[in-house]
Amino acid sequence: MKHPATILVVDDEPLNLAVLSRLLNPHYRVLATRSGASAVALAAAEQPDLILLDVKMPGMDGHAVLAALRQQEGTRDIPVIFVSALGDDGDEELGLALGAVDYVVKPVRPAVVLARVRTQLEIKQHRDRLRQQNGSLEQELARRVDELLLAQELMLSGMAELAETRDSETGNHVLRTQHYVDLLARQLRQDPQHADALDEAQIQRIVKAAPMHDIGKIGIPDHILLKPGPLTAEEFDLMRQHTTIGSRAIRHAIARAQGTLGQAFTEATQPESLRYLEVARLIALYHHERWDGEGYPDGLAGEAIPLPARLMAVADVYDALTHERVYKPAWSMETTDAQILAGAGTQFDPAVVQAFEATRHEMAQVMQRLSD
Repeated sequence: MKHPATILVVDDEPLNLAVLSRLLNPHYRVLATRSGASAVALAAAEQPDLILLDVKMPGMDGHAVLAALRQQEGTRDIPVIFVSALGDDGDEELGLALGAVDYVVKPVRPAVVLARVRTQLEIKQHRDRLRQQNGSLEQELARRVDELLLAQELMLSGMAELAETRDSETGNHVLRTQHYVDLLARQLRQDPQHADALDEAQIQRIVKAAPMHDIGKIGIPDHILLKPGPLTAEEFDLMRQHTTIGSRAIRHAIARAQGTLGQAFTEATQPESLRYLEVARLIALYHHERWDGEGYPDGLAGEAIPLPARLMAVADVYDALTHERVYKPAWSMETTDAQILAGAGTQFDPAVVQAFEATRHEMAQVMQRLSD
């Protein structure tokens, strides 16, 4: 059974309350109060569908009541009809400017009041129905976004694992570098200059995106990727392309997600999974850039290199040096640490190297625990 709409009537004159209550009671559930303050409290507690509000009241007048209602989340959207004996057109304009939906002049005419109440309730019903429909559509869109981006994420993760398994000596490289990046980022966050850029959400994105850093290796021929010795200049040029290959794959995944969903997201509206993929794209593209501008693929220098890529650069090199590769033996911890520290200001961001120096014992423990 459909419940009648609830109407709150506010008037400091008992006679006016009685007249309006008798008029409305046969059709609606009526609440009544004689003060502005109690009207605000009653509206918050009962959530009426419509308020008939007297303008001229002692203490808190109708204008102040409406202003208070509009400041509260729960009462902001309740429609208000001003009811007043004031006859100045300026009073009516002020009431409507404050957000009232209509204005009824005393003495009230029953047919006019009932018609205007009915009209405003119908408008509210349509608005509420539209809001519910929009809410359902937003939920469905969110569900589709989650499903689609999960599929994209799994696909890219699978590609990243495939790229790593092509190099049989990388072993736990992906897992170790995730831990290294996490340690470095959390240490660097203690620096006030980097705290805002490394809130918890961003650190989670960076750690989650770290396995994608070498996804582009899937496009590098085996005779180059697995060559047991130094690469020629031509071979090295081909190897360097893994950065752009990986970035392009992730960029296409983001574009496909946006195209399938039928919209391009702004930075403010971008779903979390797309934010993570964008971080992954930056890491894949720029983790071989150098602080001094001598890296690749774009020769970026200093802070022009995205921070996630600067963190990944140290983590990636640290892991490569401490483990055997087809082209080199594993370095000792002492030699590796010295190499990283010496790279501050040339190969690496000095601030990230400072974070490395503060966490290198924890990184060594990760390396030993997850050794190939």
